[in-house]
Amino acid sequence: MFPEYDVIVVGAGHAGCEAAAAAANLGSKVLLATMNMQTIAQMSCNPAMGGVAKGQIVREIDALGGYSGIVTDHTMVQFRMLNRSKGPAMWSPRAQSDRMLFAQKWRQMLEAHPNIDFWQEMVSGLIVKDGMVRGVRTGMGLEIPAKSVVLTNGTFLNGIIHIGEKQLGGGRAGEKAAKGITEQLIELGFEAGRMKTGTPPRLDGRSIDYSKTEIQEGDPEGGKFSYTDTPKIEKQLPCYITYTNQQVHDILRTGFDRSPMFNGRIQGLGPRYCPSIEDKIDRFADRDRHQLFIEPEGWNTCEIYINGFSSSLPEDVQYKALRMIPGLENVKMFRPGYAIEYDYFPPSQLRLSLETQLVKNLFFAGQINGTTGYEEAGCQGLMAGINAHLSINEQEPFILKRSEAYIGVLIDDLVTKGTQEPYRMFTSRAEYRILLRQDNADLRLTPLAHNLGMQGMEARMERVRAKQEAAEAIEKYFHETSITPEQLNPFLEQKGSALLKQKGKLHPVLLRPDLHIQDLREVLPDLDQFLQPYETEFIELADINMKYEGYIRKEQEMVEKMNRLEELRIFDDFDYRQLGSLSKEAREKLSKIRPRTIGQASRISGVSPADISILLVHMGR
Repeated sequence: MFPEYDVIVVGAGHAGCEAAAAAANLGSKVLLATMNMQTIAQMSCNPAMGGVAKGQIVREIDALGGYSGIVTDHTMVQFRMLNRSKGPAMWSPRAQSDRMLFAQKWRQMLEAHPNIDFWQEMVSGLIVKDGMVRGVRTGMGLEIPAKSVVLTNGTFLNGIIHIGEKQLGGGRAGEKAAKGITEQLIELGFEAGRMKTGTPPRLDGRSIDYSKTEIQEGDPEGGKFSYTDTPKIEKQLPCYITYTNQQVHDILRTGFDRSPMFNGRIQGLGPRYCPSIEDKIDRFADRDRHQLFIEPEGWNTCEIYINGFSSSLPEDVQYKALRMIPGLENVKMFRPGYAIEYDYFPPSQLRLSLETQLVKNLFFAGQINGTTGYEEAGCQGLMAGINAHLSINEQEPFILKRSEAYIGVLIDDLVTKGTQEPYRMFTSRAEYRILLRQDNADLRLTPLAHNLGMQGMEARMERVRAKQEAAEAIEKYFHETSITPEQLNPFLEQKGSALLKQKGKLHPVLLRPDLHIQDLREVLPDLDQFLQPYETEFIELADINMKYEGYIRKEQEMVEKMNRLEELRIFDDFDYRQLGSLSKEAREKLSKIRPRTIGQASRISGVSPADISILLVHMGR
């Protein structure tokens, strides 16, 4: 009935969709298996993409040929660039999406791909022979052969939904849990754990009094994620801000004895950085209010997402508490918030390619690896899809370094350090933030995707070359062009900046923190004329490159030093137990994680600098 597929992707959430697209765009024949074709690329939690560090990841996915940025640009209802008041390393794009249009656009793009087939049914197990995955087995007993399999099961593996004292088996509201895969993987020798996440109630926007809230508009100039020719948003929907209060907190506390989080029924650890409302008022008892965001779910629906009010308390408690919040006094609820507990597999059992150590050509991506967030899931799916294709074609895995991408930081953190709680990306996790900005993801990564043979990269590479050449030309102009005090001092005085005392080059003037290229072109007609052919994005890149030149150079020097260790490969079958001079903890950790390089080994918790020195001596260094 079924041909042998190159890659079977199990699960059609954000990780699964990116995995299928990536493998297909490299030329693999792909089957995307999902329990429900109507929920492909469903935004199970908030209807938004990007945010701090997450926005950088979406841009990196796009630069590598992934679809998340393109889909977001076509379906957003609001765009904001976060952290504009901080340095460019912190700027992070974020978009509110139309939930229904987002899923619809993803499905259209996948269905348009000739290399992707679909199958709607639960996958209940894997076909494994001689330590290698050979396909999947479905709930109806069908066997579908494949050369590789990518598991992107999200929260569905033995998922349990908690609402107060009620427990329902399910992977998402209204959908059943997936059974069988966890048990088989444990039999094969994998270690499993439990995690939890939650979602807020959904509200009827027609019953909200917005006059009692603060409006939060999008950026007037709009914005987008993809480096391709996607539409820039013109019309935007506002979000709104309101706050909890002491009355709300008191009502919520009345339900604590019936909360699965407090009475011990939930065993899994929840996301520390996105806690439930009951967790917030318990952990931050001194705070008399917490901020909530009222976010629209789309252009053509009145459904509202109340960001910051994730809860698993009983429905009646959630409802009473909501009605004490300013603007929500008469609110109607579409459905209550809930917590979901699910199986995950500690990611230290993976290689940096996201292939499992125990079963060849089996890859894990997304929440099965202990992460949280659409963006974290999407980038893992992309990398797993790429590496599944490379593996079956006996090519070297595609691995991004920590100095090359936030995606590299995320995967290295997961595999090298593991995680006991839902992992979320932050800018603070990256050592080389000034190199890994959202504006230069295409310069960093598109050439790598082009070299892999990813479809559609030729046009992207032309734009990358144009952007690079434009930035260099603008920088050269600033280094070579002179300016007199008469030309600039009236403007500098108006800005409250130190006046020029003599004629000099434009470049030092731009290094002042309060001045930017776009400011200078308003008062220097020759500069304005020179910049006319260049896009705003190209000008901004040149501005950042010149302003942060010293910091960029310093980080590049750090990268070069670190790369010396990253380039020292360790044999896959290296026996750490034979090195008695290593500490016992180092021998255990190194044997379990099996680092690919000395650099990766040096980041493993419990492996000391002395242990690294011993390894280097043993390797003849």
